[in-house]
Amino acid sequence: MSSLWRAGRTPVPPTPFAPGRHEVVVVGAGITGLSTALMLARSGRDVAVVEAGDVAELSTGANTGKVSLLQGSVLGQLRRHHSASLVRAYVDSNRAGQEWLTAFAEEEGVPFTRRAAYSFAESADALPGVREQIRAGVEAGLPVQWRDASEIEDAPFPVAGAAVLENQIAIDPVAVADALARAFVAAGGTLHTATRVCDVHAVPHAMVQTDAGALRADRIVLATGTPIIDRGLYFAKTRGMRSLCVAFDVDGDVPEGMYLSLDEPSHSIRAVSPADGPSGRARLIVGGGGHPVGRARSESALYDELVDWTSRHFPGARETHRWSAQDYESHNLVPFVGAMPRTLGRVRFATGFNKWGLTNGPAAALRLAAEIAGVPFRERPAWMIALGTRLTVPADLGRGLRENALVGREAARGWTLAEATPVPLPRPAEGEGAVGNRAGVPVGVSTVGGVTRAVSAVCPHLGGVLAWNDAECTWDCPLHASRFAPDGTRLEGPAVEDLRRLGRGALEGEGNGRGGAPVRTDGADGSRSPARR
Repeated sequence: MSSLWRAGRTPVPPTPFAPGRHEVVVVGAGITGLSTALMLARSGRDVAVVEAGDVAELSTGANTGKVSLLQGSVLGQLRRHHSASLVRAYVDSNRAGQEWLTAFAEEEGVPFTRRAAYSFAESADALPGVREQIRAGVEAGLPVQWRDASEIEDAPFPVAGAAVLENQIAIDPVAVADALARAFVAAGGTLHTATRVCDVHAVPHAMVQTDAGALRADRIVLATGTPIIDRGLYFAKTRGMRSLCVAFDVDGDVPEGMYLSLDEPSHSIRAVSPADGPSGRARLIVGGGGHPVGRARSESALYDELVDWTSRHFPGARETHRWSAQDYESHNLVPFVGAMPRTLGRVRFATGFNKWGLTNGPAAALRLAAEIAGVPFRERPAWMIALGTRLTVPADLGRGLRENALVGREAARGWTLAEATPVPLPRPAEGEGAVGNRAGVPVGVSTVGGVTRAVSAVCPHLGGVLAWNDAECTWDCPLHASRFAPDGTRLEGPAVEDLRRLGRGALEGEGNGRGGAPVRTDGADGSRSPARR
């Protein structure tokens, strides 16, 4: 599966890798990492960006392209548990991020459009949430207004009422990320894509170890969705969430606004035009299906719900692309940005954008760049100080306790289910995977592309039993959101190693003289694949 934004794209050429030293090494070439790197490079610093895949490989290249300060139910949820001043600081930070990204897009000629953003109710049950967003937004200094159903004429789907904020931004997120990467290289930066980080050290020297060699630095920035080192235990202070998107070719008119419903299930609707997206047949993106990683009964069923909903409200809509994205929600609902504990201030990070990285990412970059540059506190914007010194409140602790209780339940559930299904397993059908138990160890078997593979189904991070994602054909960890390809290669999350690949014996008919097509036996000696990040 590939997002609409990546169709027909020409990747940004990387810089040839050479081990050495830089003032700053940024890990991750998404919106946060590239914005941070560009700000620092333009200030005269020697900066290198290291990325395991390509520019905008993960969440940056898989969102809906909304650069909005009205963010579904976020403002109301924040105000429910935090002070008005903290919510205002959050809005001000996102406004700064939005303004920076918009100014950059104008400077580099990246097209975008200005649209109204709607947080709306499909049914009357969600109307209290709509009014909550209006109260919180107005209190935080946003001109959010109420619209009843009779005032919303371009929506062919049910709208019982909506909060609306004018002049928000729709953009192609991959186009802007590519522009950031090119501007960064033009400013003297070093861009290493297809280079996987294997380890990060803060002492005795700050250093990033990659599969191509080591890079030393004065400062390291982890812009990797979730931190890839466990200092500070941020994997336990956030939860990984996946969201799904489907693009359609649609006959007739499409909504001009950017819509996000507050109902369950939630639906995100955004039109695509040549002025704010790639040219082609796709004219509409519908998103939804949000769920904690590894805990959906069937990701394919969630896609089916989005397609069915679209077919009802946009008759004749023809699917062109489908994809999913992963982001992290902090238990206190505010992003974590700053110095990683126990790294002597040499390692900084950002996480917890709660699906709104196109505003939170540049905002985090502004803060990280100010910290690395040593800008005095008195010269920093008030929102930086407020967000950097916020206190944990009882509601934050409650959400964290509930989430970690769910993590514990998922851990026990996974091991119990695996123990109930001994190997050998029947060979899975194409696109399917199953978990069984061999000598007390969970084993995952899947068939993808006609090849059946067996891997350890235990996440190398903290031992969670993996679940098969039947839409993406991946092994997903329901504890802390690490994900792996069918052959065990790590894709994302806090895990630092690939899954152990297993040989024959996990399948019925294998290793017992009964024949059948062989299981793929890469790494069949039981050795663990190289650590990857």
